[in-house]
Parts: sequence; C-alpha cells; structure tokens
Amino acid sequence: MESLSGDYDVFPGATARALRRFQAFLYPPGRRPLYPQDAHCSCRVCSFDDVRHARDVLEEVLQELPFRARAELKHRVAHLDAAYLDRTLPDPFAERRQCRADTWWHHRLTADGEAR
Repeated sequence: MESLSGDYDVFPGATARALRRFQAFLYPPGRRPLYPQDAHCSCRVCSFDDVRHARDVLEEVLQELPFRARAELKHRVAHLDAAYLDRTLPDPFAERRQCRADTWWHHRLTADGEAR
C-alpha cells in the first residue's frame, strides 16, 4: 500500500516510522502532560519530528488499507490515541488558529519542545 500511495507523506516505511514516533512521544508512561512540537524541517522524513504529522500519516494509511489490515492498525492506533488524549492538554484557541477541524490531535496545546 505504501509503495502504491499517491500521497507524498506515505512512502515505504512511513507507517512503521509513524507508529514508532507516536509511541516514542508517549514514552515513558506517566501522568505529566506532553506538548507536541513543530518539525524544524518540512521534508517528508523530518516532518515525523512532529507527532501530529505522524498521526496524520497514520490516518492517511488507515484510509487506504484493506479491511483486515485497517482493523489491525486501527486497534493499535486507538490505544495510542487514548494515551495521547490523556497526556496532552486541549487547546482552547485551536479554532482561532489555522487548525484542521477534522483532526482532533491538532487541537492540543503545543510548546517549543516536547516538554516531559
């Protein structure tokens, strides 16, 4: 699927990279809030520095996968989503910024760095 995707951000290995990035952001487990950060470079590899971009890629992949593979990946992502919601804080001003309304993971508070 990755090889056949027409999406610039979905390339061979992108799904594994996105999953690793999402998991790494949430590690170590704990109760302290986490703050996503913007990527310093916008190339398709460095963009994964922003955990929100990794989640964007996972969403794109979920849209393109066949049913069985989609269900398996969706199950893994659902656990990460729950942890992300638990460990990040809502951004009350997200609607005023140029956030994508359809991606809830962009509506969380950010910082200059991923403070832990």
